[in-house]
Amino acid sequence: MLSGAELIRAERHRQECDEGFTTEHDDAHVNCELLAAAICYLVLASDQIRNVYGPELQPVQPVPAAWPWEPQWWKPSVGSIRNLVKAGALIAAEIDRLERDDLKKARQDEAQARS
Repeated sequence: MLSGAELIRAERHRQECDEGFTTEHDDAHVNCELLAAAICYLVLASDQIRNVYGPELQPVQPVPAAWPWEPQWWKPSVGSIRNLVKAGALIAAEIDRLERDDLKKARQDEAQARS
């Protein structure tokens, strides 16, 4: 059995390799889209855990109003753990994006200071 961190790492790898969501792709999402998508999956997982939908989750969940992308990219899972894993991978992608952005800005500031 994989730990939560291992499941998230594997999902992030799947997103990169199977979906083509590279660092360059992620870097284009500068308006918190990755975080908004993660929140949508977190809310769904929370509702599932609290049994908001009753004993059985409907296989098709409506696209949340906060979903940042086209509806076809909303892919909820029946299991709460899978939705938490998706959210975790999106959060990891956002953290990585922010760290790359901070590094880029620091390098730009350093270059300006030298000139």
